[in-house]
Amino acid sequence: MWRWLIGILVVVLVGGMWVAGVYNGLVGLDQNVKQYWAQIENQLQRRYDLIPNLVETVKGYAKHEKELLENVTAARSAWAGAKTTGEKVAAANQIEGALGRLMVVVENYPTLKASENFRALQDELAGTENRISFARQNYNQAVQAYNTSARSVPTVLFVGLFGFDREKTFFQAVKEAQSAPKVKF
Repeated sequence: MWRWLIGILVVVLVGGMWVAGVYNGLVGLDQNVKQYWAQIENQLQRRYDLIPNLVETVKGYAKHEKELLENVTAARSAWAGAKTTGEKVAAANQIEGALGRLMVVVENYPTLKASENFRALQDELAGTENRISFARQNYNQAVQAYNTSARSVPTVLFVGLFGFDREKTFFQAVKEAQSAPKVKF
């Protein structure tokens, strides 16, 4: 009788530790996704902080480009007011488009391109864009690891039970990014 009781107790303990391991694995993967999203937000904040300096530098050279500068500022404000992940992604994409148009305008001002302040800001912005790209790549890898685990047996049986998302959303590019830009000289 005691052997049966001890056997049942061992099975329950081993099963409980296994379930705890599955839970802890999901927690780790979930936190990894959140950490990588935080890195994206960190770099987006860096870009957000650089934009006023870039805009002020361009303003001095391109006074008649007021509408474009207002669009860049509006995109920056949209990111500042974004609350959800979806809103932040949309605002970040809006900033990217506005900054791209700003860089095209800069080509019309050779003295601006030669300005040491502008070049330093442009280098900072380019470095930030590279960091954002890298952070997005890491985020998508973390999402892939989470989604693979969450959809694999036996973890899939516990995802809903423990209150985890069945699937995390990948960071996706805007539709316009799927076409190659046309360069005209």
